Amino acid sequence: MTYSHEVERMCAVAKGPKHGPAPIPEEGKWVKAYEIKDISGLTHGVGWCAPEQGACKLTLNVKEGVIEEALIETIGCSGMTQSAAMAGEILTGKTILEALNTDLVCDAINVAMRELFLQIVYGRTQTAFSDNGLPIGAGLEDLGKGLRSQVGTIYATAAKGVRYLELAEGYVTKLAIDADELVCGYEYVRVGKMLEDIRKGKSPEDALKANTAVYGRWKTEDGAVKYIDPREE
Repeated sequence: MTYSHEVERMCAVAKGPKHGPAPIPEEGKWVKAYEIKDISGLTHGVGWCAPEQGACKLTLNVKEGVIEEALIETIGCSGMTQSAAMAGEILTGKTILEALNTDLVCDAINVAMRELFLQIVYGRTQTAFSDNGLPIGAGLEDLGKGLRSQVGTIYATAAKGVRYLELAEGYVTKLAIDADELVCGYEYVRVGKMLEDIRKGKSPEDALKANTAVYGRWKTEDGAVKYIDPREE
């Protein structure tokens, strides 16, 4: 180690406090983190790309500094989807420091990794006060039936009003409109569960029927006066 001339001329003064880092909450314990292996927890990070045309939600389950589980969810850009596939191959087995310094190609995924890293090393994780954290596999609990990301897609114009296209329940096929021309209900399909049923041998027609449901004031006796296809009408 090289010291400048000014530092070389200084006399030594003893250091007083030696209390180490402040403890952070990790999986039900208070931990003084000195090294990467001292870090554990499950948490999420959200990132966006430079032109802000896409976003990523990244979920990591870290045990003793190593990423044991990763969930990458993206929206808005086809290239980002391919980068997410690569990130799924790369992230697990790395330490969080390695992952932070790995080029995950997509800006949005890189930013999500940065935001997640900050949370986890400061003890702001979802599992900060959960004894032993969450088991590997807990990341899948963020997904809906059929292991499909929950997506909300709404489109609206001042001239023609709102169109619900996809909500937490599923893919919206019809909107119910009341006498005031307001949306008062909708019909939807649980796409993930429907595809799961088809995969297990149910006919597409039966699977569609079994996974179609309605929400809100759907019936005419509840105030619905007409029904529209949000993608065509």
